Amino acid sequence: MKRPPVVTRAVERGLSPFRGKRAAHLLPRARLGGPMPWVIAIMVAITVLATAGGLALSNLVARASGDLASSATVQIVDPDPRTRSAQAEAARDLLASDPVVVSVAVLPEDEVEALLEPWLGAGAEDDALPIPALIELRLRDGSSETELARLADLLAEAAPDARIDAQSDWLAPVLSALSTLRWMAFGLIALLAFTGAAAVWLAARNALGSNRDTIEIVHLLGGSDDQIARIFQRSILLDALVGGLLGLLAGFAAVLLMGAQFAVLDSGLVAGGGLDRLDWMLLALVPLFAIAIAVYTARMTVLSSLRKML
Repeated sequence: MKRPPVVTRAVERGLSPFRGKRAAHLLPRARLGGPMPWVIAIMVAITVLATAGGLALSNLVARASGDLASSATVQIVDPDPRTRSAQAEAARDLLASDPVVVSVAVLPEDEVEALLEPWLGAGAEDDALPIPALIELRLRDGSSETELARLADLLAEAAPDARIDAQSDWLAPVLSALSTLRWMAFGLIALLAFTGAAAVWLAARNALGSNRDTIEIVHLLGGSDDQIARIFQRSILLDALVGGLLGLLAGFAAVLLMGAQFAVLDSGLVAGGGLDRLDWMLLALVPLFAIAIAVYTARMTVLSSLRKML
């Protein structure tokens, strides 16, 4: 039966998601008084932290892998300081003339002692435990293990006690562990998205159950499922906006605090895990994704429940 124009206009005014006061009374109006904004705020804050951690670990692994791919270290271990020094000079001269080597730097003995001091203690004697001579190499990009093997063969003649190691080999377990942590952070983001959608699903079903009588009246007046769903969308949109903003501010504050704490470490490896401008832009988009998930979940939940309810 076709509805009279007066009833149609009244229903449209009452059910419009952005007009009319009667539509707003279908759900509670106290946004911060309910749990949903705070639940979304907590989810967004944790997601911002997890995203920042994943991006920082990705940057750290990428930069460390790039730096270590063309780096190598030569160790010369000999109990006689004069023989050790002579082999270090011969190795430096040989490596400096090789076309694969971009730069060669012999670490001063005091720097080597400072590196070993946390393990050996201050004032370690050479005769007790010989301190090796260390030479840092920067190789040409694209150098392979074959090039390292060739350099090792050359060093065997000029410096018999020399051993060359690619830095990527002994740091590979560290980078592998960091890569695993990165994927765990991204997995946590997916889990938080699922948890947030579940929370919105429960809230929407609870709101539908508590307003079942009102919804039936709206249907009798000619309101459609889509119009009712828009009312719930508007309600969850406002909750998500408030919660997303609060969560973003809390998450940014936590990220800045953690960044300041790691900056104090003054470590080259940790410094490679900083966030760039694009990373901060991605973090700023986290509340938008949370709002989109919340609104879409609320709409699908309401429409599915209304089809079963009536």
